Amino acid sequence: MKTTAVRLYGVNDLRLETFDLPKIKPTEILAKVISDSICMSTYKAVNQGEAHKRVPSDISENPIIVGHEFVLELLEIGDEWKDKYHIGTKYSIQPALNYKGSLDAPGYSYEFIGGNATYVIIPEEVMIQNCLLPFEGEGYFAGSLAEPFSCIAGAFHESFRSDFDTHIHEMDIKKDGATILLAAAGPMGLAAIEYAVNREIAPKLLVVTDIDQARLDSAERLVTPAYALEKGIELIYVNTREYTDPVNQLKALNQGQGYDDVFVFAPVKALAEQADQLLGFNGCLNFFAGPTDPNFSASLNYYTLHYEGHRVTGTSGGNTNDMREVLEMFSNNTLRPEILISHVGGLDSVIETTLNLPQVPGAKKLVYTHISMPMTALADFKELGKTNPFFKDLDEICERHGGLWNVEAEEYLLKHGKQIEVK
Repeated sequence: MKTTAVRLYGVNDLRLETFDLPKIKPTEILAKVISDSICMSTYKAVNQGEAHKRVPSDISENPIIVGHEFVLELLEIGDEWKDKYHIGTKYSIQPALNYKGSLDAPGYSYEFIGGNATYVIIPEEVMIQNCLLPFEGEGYFAGSLAEPFSCIAGAFHESFRSDFDTHIHEMDIKKDGATILLAAAGPMGLAAIEYAVNREIAPKLLVVTDIDQARLDSAERLVTPAYALEKGIELIYVNTREYTDPVNQLKALNQGQGYDDVFVFAPVKALAEQADQLLGFNGCLNFFAGPTDPNFSASLNYYTLHYEGHRVTGTSGGNTNDMREVLEMFSNNTLRPEILISHVGGLDSVIETTLNLPQVPGAKKLVYTHISMPMTALADFKELGKTNPFFKDLDEICERHGGLWNVEAEEYLLKHGKQIEVK
């Protein structure tokens, strides 16, 4: 079978190509990719090429398919897995396989599997590690957002503090405590806000900072303080650009106290040091942001670490249980993955979008891999619809759903969108 895919050959060397997939082995599965969400981690991998920890050193001869936030349907199942998996059903993949200690992951390390492709071959280690996860919710696109939401779930679960009587670590954020998300009005920060206000272990106070007012305004429209208050959470959005003393001014929002849980969403030295200063007694700092500089470092106050019981951790992705958790929350409508989608495009929009991802405004960029379409902001549908009936219909559908991407719009796009050409 032929597939059309975006492959990485070296630093910033992405190519959209059509090539033959080999016949599957009894231990493999052939699948059709429906959608993929473009991640900043892919941008970093493309920017680093072979120097990236998950990217093989021989990609100039054996290129890999990029994209790791995808949902697919199974087409052909090897004999090894016919009793466990079923043709035609929807699945997401947890790319962090951790197979025999390897960092290899779909979207980073494999010739024949990645999210930015029409068809892929799922290798046996995905099934061995139970990383092929059924998605029972409506439509497809939510399955492409399970991986980024699982990263957020993993970060929250990884936060911890100690019981001083037993020395046992109490995992997760402090329930009914004070949580602050720094530089968190971007796509992953938005996912963290949505996750924080829709789970049982939730803070009483949730503060979100950024220095981009447009991003803050967008986040506040999507997860409103009123929405959070219905769940018993005080949600405050803060632009710290004008703050002269950000640490004390942010503490003032918590009655002058430090925070139980501090998350850092941008790899900025000053921000990491600010996070350290914002920690309260027995509080936990989670450095969520992924730096590209292997020598990135920031100062840490060891005095408060010693006397105030501060904890420091960092997370890079979620695990399979985290992904199962968010898939279930999607299926029962506890989480709203649609709020993350700001742009929609086809497979032929992937290269330009990925190479320029930091400069593309908005939140998540969703790709439908069998469609040919420029990466287009949902906010632009109305203007485009004045001359293009396709976008006029999409705009009307999205307007019926509060201006958000939705299953009805997805069905319309898959039915009426221009199909990608196989060359």
